[in-house]
Amino acid sequence: MNSVRHIALVDELCSRPFPPEHGPSAGGTGGPGHFVAVLASSHGLRAGDPAERAVTVGQYETCRDALYERLAPRWGETDPWNLQTVLLRTEEEDIPEPWAGLCARARVAYLWEAEGTGRWVAVAVADRDESDEVQLLAVVTETAPP
Repeated sequence: MNSVRHIALVDELCSRPFPPEHGPSAGGTGGPGHFVAVLASSHGLRAGDPAERAVTVGQYETCRDALYERLAPRWGETDPWNLQTVLLRTEEEDIPEPWAGLCARARVAYLWEAEGTGRWVAVAVADRDESDEVQLLAVVTETAPP
């Protein structure tokens, strides 16, 4: 995985205008007020071998952590954000996108307010749905986390 390329995409998304409607955008999806970029995706792990999936999840978590190490000096050190609590809240309250979608797909994210941009940035590994591919995601949004 290319951390330099991933950081460049995050930087680009922090300055790019958000799309007016939901749809494909910048290697992922976008909509009013947010982008969700797929930085890396597995191939052939949908409902595949659980051991192979676990290895891939571990590799993507290592990549997520490497992105954290590159972004923390810029925007500050932060503890991992447990998305399970947000997922539980979706049962009782309306959680805005992209946070509702992120917590449905990922378990943990690193989160920063990108200084000077008015945007929030999260990096996470989407591995909750075993019938879907494992993905390394970057979320850039103007919506503060819930």
